[in-house]
Amino acid sequence: MKIATWNVNSLTARWPRVAEWLETTATDVVLVQETKQTDAKFPLADLAALGYESAHYGQGQWNGVAIFSRVGLDDVVTGLGADEEARCIRATCGGIRVYSCYVPNGRSLDNPHYTYKLGWLGDLRAELAERDPAQPVVVGGDFNVALRDDDVYDVTKFEGATHVSAPERDAIDAILDTGLTDLARATHPVGAQYTWWDYREGAFRRGWGLRIDYLFADALTAQRVASVEVDREARKGEKPSDHAPVVVTLN
Repeated sequence: MKIATWNVNSLTARWPRVAEWLETTATDVVLVQETKQTDAKFPLADLAALGYESAHYGQGQWNGVAIFSRVGLDDVVTGLGADEEARCIRATCGGIRVYSCYVPNGRSLDNPHYTYKLGWLGDLRAELAERDPAQPVVVGGDFNVALRDDDVYDVTKFEGATHVSAPERDAIDAILDTGLTDLARATHPVGAQYTWWDYREGAFRRGWGLRIDYLFADALTAQRVASVEVDREARKGEKPSDHAPVVVTLN
């Protein structure tokens, strides 16, 4: 079973690439962020033609999260706490409770959006802390936090900025402390596994990346992991997203 998370940075702009990727990879469950579509525009029929059930929580030109599944899609829930933005959707697919999360950016340390970001992560932690421990879970998405210094191509360039601040990292650690494992780090404990590269200055070619897209799972699901890879090929070519998919294969 393959589960991926992918910030597509507009499903409208990226649909031909996404459809080709789905056909080529046959990924079973895809957790999608930044669809930037209304529910009415979401390609429900096109996904069905590719063999996917899907659920979408849209917000027009901003945000938007979705789940595509070839292994069933039940008990869909949208939203998180009192948040009115389309940033979280979860469902049960193939017996696993999966989350697609698009965490607020934060903008700057003195911006109200940063406080909103920390509160959002706290709400996610609170929900996960109350989950049924017998239910397998995979929490994926664009978290807009580089958890360690080696998740940043040059951490000195981010001094005093969001994405690397101690409170943000502590908030992710608190989520992991609910009994979740960072699957990519457990599989690749050393070295860079960047998932995002700026469009500017040839950042992808130069290796100027960040690891901000994650797949977290409960302990028993983590024991099933055969591999976790960043699909860098999906970041190449014409009109790519600035994020690459992260894909876990479970035995």
